[in-house]
Amino acid sequence: MFAQSQEEILHYAGADREKVLAEGAAKEGELVVYSAMIADQALQPLTEAFMKKYPSVSVTFWRGDSEDIAQRVLAEERANNVVVDVVEGTSVSENLIKAEAVQTFTSPMLDQYPDSYRDPNHLWAATRVSYYCMAYNTDMVKAADVPKSYEDLLDPKWQGQIAWRIGSESGTPLFITNLRSAWGEEKAEDYLKKLSAQKIVNFGAGSARTLVDRVIAGEYAMALNVFCHHPLISAEDGAPVASQLMSPVASTTATLLIPKNIQHPYGAALFTDFLLSEDGQKILLGADYFPAHPKVLPSEMLQKIVPHEVGYEENLVRPEALVNNGKKSDELYQTYFR
Repeated sequence: MFAQSQEEILHYAGADREKVLAEGAAKEGELVVYSAMIADQALQPLTEAFMKKYPSVSVTFWRGDSEDIAQRVLAEERANNVVVDVVEGTSVSENLIKAEAVQTFTSPMLDQYPDSYRDPNHLWAATRVSYYCMAYNTDMVKAADVPKSYEDLLDPKWQGQIAWRIGSESGTPLFITNLRSAWGEEKAEDYLKKLSAQKIVNFGAGSARTLVDRVIAGEYAMALNVFCHHPLISAEDGAPVASQLMSPVASTTATLLIPKNIQHPYGAALFTDFLLSEDGQKILLGADYFPAHPKVLPSEMLQKIVPHEVGYEENLVRPEALVNNGKKSDELYQTYFR
């Protein structure tokens, strides 16, 4: 069997799937991946391992922030010149699905994943999990004073000392959507109204990692809704920063998507299977990521911030939830924090 259309290739489920895809990918010879993963510790070893297994395929990758990746893919679509074959990142799926810029696919590897880590419409699959928490400067916030709950953040002594990230789906939109979905509309809006009295600093000058660096530098005492592993990793290197989980802990998944009208569908399907496999997922451990594969556990250091491992309530906010709740969450942000 030799599949013909992109739809046939991306959904091929024959027993000889790997052989068919590998032969097709070898004829294509190339593959282009855009991803938000760390280049040196994740993308480079991941693509090198793929090319070692399938030496007839040359992989080129471009690393960018999720918002930049989405913009680049959409620009390629508008120009009718799609260069990328596989897209991966946190918060990248919302914009691409909304623009109807991606196509459906399947992978036998997903049979091992929980339903919450894959799209029922086959438009995305989870590659990594992210947990969000508060980062705080340990020189500026005494251990006894560290806010342990969302209510604790309302203490007047923290007024003007807290920042959160704007301009990213994983920043303020996720913070607000998490509370709305976990608490309900009335309780969430009542809380946000109270939180607005704290004069939260709207940080729009960089990534979540940059915001954590500003906390370490002492520019802000605390930062909300940052990737929980960033402060932990910096603290291991001696930086004056720590992570604090708060129930409900927002979690999201980085997702893999395949744009429409790609040039290398066999390679895209083959790379998808590889990244979602146990072997591919284990490579992500080298970058201190939380693999989505249920059999590939995070490092011992990172397991201390997995909510269900340390007694915190987790609220998984799926990509479509961020899309569907985006308008209302933005209205609340505009009402209380602009």
